[in-house]
Amino acid sequence: MKIDEKNLLGSILESLSHIDYIKPKDLPNIDLYMDQVTTFMDSQLAVSKRHPEDKILTKTMINNYAKNNLLPPPVKKKYSREHLLALIFIYYFKHILSIGDIQAILTPLMQQYFASDLDFNLENIYSEVFRLEEPEVQNMQKDIARKYKTSQQTFQDMPPEEQKELQMFSFLCMLSFDVYVKKQLIESLIDMKEEKKLSEKHSKGKKSKNDT
Repeated sequence: MKIDEKNLLGSILESLSHIDYIKPKDLPNIDLYMDQVTTFMDSQLAVSKRHPEDKILTKTMINNYAKNNLLPPPVKKKYSREHLLALIFIYYFKHILSIGDIQAILTPLMQQYFASDLDFNLENIYSEVFRLEEPEVQNMQKDIARKYKTSQQTFQDMPPEEQKELQMFSFLCMLSFDVYVKKQLIESLIDMKEEKKLSEKHSKGKKSKNDT
């Protein structure tokens, strides 16, 4: 994301309008080897890099995801379209969540829908979730514009140069607080799901014991 200091808000909103995702139709129709997977992901998600030399995914990362049961193992060293979809979900989640939290979110989906014989599969889930991207970007643009304008009203009594720096600090704080609160909300929702799962498991165990 490229930001122009002279037209800060305008360049931020313009950059957001170019945010895109990998569409199912862009996924290869053949299974890929590891090198092909990393090349595909790197080319498709290049716009999200902070620095040109950054890597979207590496072999080590993918092997670690498989080791942590985030990613089903490849078949004969090849990765399917559904492997790629799982990796895309992991890529977005890993910027804000721990491996354990990503496991809690993705494991039920992988168990039920990965390589499923059902009519409804991981690709259907991916398509449904990401079709919300465009309206969500528009909402985000409005929210960021509001935050920016609010930040420009702070530190009105300071000298111009100090005011500019402090207003930027205000803007960064508002954006950071938003991320912080949403991260806490995500973690709380994950914890709620995990507690419910443990409670149901405990209830089944207790019932089994009583039956005997």
